[in-house]
Amino acid sequence: MKCHEVDYEIFGNDMQTVEVELDPGETVVAEAGAMNWMEDGISFEAKMGDGSQPDQGLMGKLFSAGKRAMTGESMFITHFTNQAREKKRVAFSAPYPGKIIPVDMAAMGSELICQKDAFLCAALGTRISIAFSKKLGTGFFGGEGFILQRLQGDGMAFIHAGGTIVQKQLNNQTLRVDTGCIVGFTPGIDYDIERAGNLKSMFFGGEGMFLATLSGQGTVWLQSLPFSRLADRIIAHAPSSGGTDKGEGSILGGLGRMIDGK
Repeated sequence: MKCHEVDYEIFGNDMQTVEVELDPGETVVAEAGAMNWMEDGISFEAKMGDGSQPDQGLMGKLFSAGKRAMTGESMFITHFTNQAREKKRVAFSAPYPGKIIPVDMAAMGSELICQKDAFLCAALGTRISIAFSKKLGTGFFGGEGFILQRLQGDGMAFIHAGGTIVQKQLNNQTLRVDTGCIVGFTPGIDYDIERAGNLKSMFFGGEGMFLATLSGQGTVWLQSLPFSRLADRIIAHAPSSGGTDKGEGSILGGLGRMIDGK
């Protein structure tokens, strides 16, 4: 199925929103809960499936929904369709600060592998599935587990990542990356993991026990602030339940307890 041809505009710097413009009859699919606003004339419906295979059948849709549940995503994908006679716009954003990366799938070889929570929205016709790591070591220690997302199509797709985004072009080169900093890569890139130096470096170096190795020929997107790293810092500075901790988190915790009347 050929993807719908949608136009778009991205707003903001560190907490971005993408506004997609739909011609009459055009549809964009998005993760559940990603929509910010939409103009009158756009209808939406939650479906078990991305709509890339209209003749998939009930069992096929259930199987696809089950695979999405394995990635931790919602079993449903929301379809937004312009039912009006003129162009209409609908906007989407991710649930945490970061950048939105517009990807022209046709220019990227019609396929993209990305971390399991990176997908935001895409033109109807884009196939959203899962990709299993080929090697056991990569699955256990690769930071994203066995499962990555695979996007296939020839239209526009939008993925989201935290912090600053860097796009690198590898030409039969090798890049070693913190496992959480990988956003996505094209199929010509081979993904593996390696030990982060000797035992002392692994346990006390602060860089984790393993690094991801990206090699081959293609495009790689990296993020400077994975959400997991941000969450770890917030938890580390949060006060204990007794409220006796000192430091940055104790001030915020004290204000929270005052507001709650505790």
